[in-house]
Amino acid sequence: MAEFSDLAGFRALLGQMPDTDAAAQREAQARDGTLTKPPGSLGRLEELSLWYASWRAQARPRVTAPQIIVFAGNHGVAARGVSAFPPEVTEQMVLNFQAGGAAINQLARAAGATLDVHALDLDTPTADFTAGPAMTEAEVTAALARGWDAVNDQSDLLVVGEMGIGNTTPAAALAAALVGGDAGLWTGRGTGVDDTGLALKTDVVAEGVALHAGQGDGLELLRRLGGRELAAMAGAIARARALRIPVILDGFICTAAAACLEHTVKGALDHCVAGHLSAEGAHARLLDSLGKDPILSLGLRLGEASGGALAINIVRSALECHSGMATFAEAGVSDG
Repeated sequence: MAEFSDLAGFRALLGQMPDTDAAAQREAQARDGTLTKPPGSLGRLEELSLWYASWRAQARPRVTAPQIIVFAGNHGVAARGVSAFPPEVTEQMVLNFQAGGAAINQLARAAGATLDVHALDLDTPTADFTAGPAMTEAEVTAALARGWDAVNDQSDLLVVGEMGIGNTTPAAALAAALVGGDAGLWTGRGTGVDDTGLALKTDVVAEGVALHAGQGDGLELLRRLGGRELAAMAGAIARARALRIPVILDGFICTAAAACLEHTVKGALDHCVAGHLSAEGAHARLLDSLGKDPILSLGLRLGEASGGALAINIVRSALECHSGMATFAEAGVSDG
């Protein structure tokens, strides 16, 4: 069960999280220098292997039990007409996930990952954040706890994703409130709204930011502008840090949720890498603000953890090379 009962308790836990294992990192770095390859020749794969080893406290780790979690929620702000689809689609897609028919089901299978789906009070949308806070403290705490408790402590790599009609709107509002800048810089077409819909959506984001920006840290802004599935993703990311489980972030909405942690406690996302660059235009800007370079860029804008799932095999491949390659001495190859 979650080890907190309110935002203050969660905030305190977030400030007491473990850091990398320096000894494992040194040992992994030393091993990398002895493998049968020119130094640096595997590029980003080398960085990923050292990052992963330092969090798992293992010099020669492998990914054997990746977990993907998709959280679903509904948003009161969707009633403003910010999405091309009605809120009922959220529940319909959850049923599709559970039946194995969605893209994420196929991608999870291809990555050898377990997939867990959590629907969060879909019959009770959050409040419209242009009129007041999206959630009460009890509601956001409950959603954080759902995410926290959803992480399998036997997992060795975590991807979190979401489903929620209208949820690019709270993501854009959070990004604008956390990072700054005009609402138009952060608001995109989401599920494909037309020009009129985009203008309306941008106005809605601006209204929310004007009402709530500057009213607290990242967690308080998550309460005011976010949604249950965003809070659950944040809770799961924090729980992974507590368990030393590295995390692959998904797209714009996941990154906005994660940014709430970083804007509460600096360094809260050091155990995370960005799985991909979404086609949602503001994602690159948000990743830049967090200092995260995406592993993949495939033009995806589906959500539901799809980009993060694709990156699992990149991280796994990095570790297979790092942990499985022969050293120069083992292979009888001269290292120059």
